[in-house]
Amino acid sequence: MAAYPAWDQDSARSIIAGLAHLEGATLPILHALQDEFGHVDPQAVPLIAEALNLSRAEIHGTISFYHDFRTTPPPRRVIKLCRAEACQALGCEALVAELAREHGIAVDDHQAKADVAVETVYCLGNCALGPAALVDGELIGRVDADRLAALCGSQAGVRA
Repeated sequence: MAAYPAWDQDSARSIIAGLAHLEGATLPILHALQDEFGHVDPQAVPLIAEALNLSRAEIHGTISFYHDFRTTPPPRRVIKLCRAEACQALGCEALVAELAREHGIAVDDHQAKADVAVETVYCLGNCALGPAALVDGELIGRVDADRLAALCGSQAGVRA
């Protein structure tokens, strides 16, 4: 995962100003800030609200409604675990339960300050080789609990 620059209010203001003219600018601004800094710092809320003439509550509500927005810096590694029907049929829910029970890793805890996050996605297009996961952009099929736990603790990518 690429390292993100530290939160910088001047850079954030520039990003916001560059997109504030758009119709429905809230989401493009939030995405741009997260793309730049890896998260939407809470300090951005009043800046966006002022630029768009919206309340802070409206901006905060948008950030908290969409689970993809983070308000803390991202972990070193994000593992996307498919939980669609095909992967459910092949045991992904047992993987989720075992991660929590045996390794203390909660799936979809988007505000965790852990080094690794496991997030739910619905279909990685690898249904025949489920359960599937996406790790650092690499698709991994037939992932089992031991492999997933190793990926959560590993610094280096693991090849399928």
